[in-house]
Amino acid sequence: MARRRRVYEGKAKVLYEGPEPGTLVQHFKDDVTAFDNKKSATIEGKGVLNNRISEYIMTQLHNIGVPTHFMRRLNMREQLIREVEIVPIEVVVRNVAAGSIAKRLGIPEGTQLPRSIIEFYYKSDDLGDPIVSEEHITAFGWATPQEIDDIMALSLRINDFLVGLFLGIGIRLVDFKLEFGRLWENETMRIVLADEISPDSCRLWDVETNEKLDKDRFRRDLGGVTEAYQEVAQRLGIMPEGGQSKRRGPMLVK
Repeated sequence: MARRRRVYEGKAKVLYEGPEPGTLVQHFKDDVTAFDNKKSATIEGKGVLNNRISEYIMTQLHNIGVPTHFMRRLNMREQLIREVEIVPIEVVVRNVAAGSIAKRLGIPEGTQLPRSIIEFYYKSDDLGDPIVSEEHITAFGWATPQEIDDIMALSLRINDFLVGLFLGIGIRLVDFKLEFGRLWENETMRIVLADEISPDSCRLWDVETNEKLDKDRFRRDLGGVTEAYQEVAQRLGIMPEGGQSKRRGPMLVK
């Protein structure tokens, strides 16, 4: 890719101006952070794996009618995406108690929740991404009631699909984070899925052993981060160029 203007740099990705108006190039870094950037490291190859995994999942979601900003993968580390106006809210969908909800509510980690729960967090590194309610979101103008309805409907639809996708490869989808954006087409605006879906943004446990196959391996000093991400990619039937896949992708669970 020719040298392009850097638009934004986050903890794990860099956005560059795209080749056409209304597009961006999303570059996946090997950087990994946790605990509001208090812990950080570089894990070689992580960005390549996340690029491939997110490409696969975004493509599968597009195929079932979920609107996303993803257009196509450009190379091992970069994707072409549509430029969107990011809604400053992180959406966390929880199926199993883990992480902050287990600590906040005193629920033993690994407890199956009565139903899937959606939580909202205000995107602010300085404030530590505090949890907020729909009242906060509408009162401060971060999103309209209709946009919240669209975001919740899409989040639940994505969750339903991903639970089945991962279960088919022997993985339990514990929880995951989503971001959404406003995509403007002429005078029309619609809410679309943005950012990425990868082991950086999901908690993924092996169904049989509860082995963690996600960023918790870094958060909790368990080691083997790259190997865990590779395992997810192998089970999905995808690997970076030159890699070997042990499996052929998701299988029907009877």
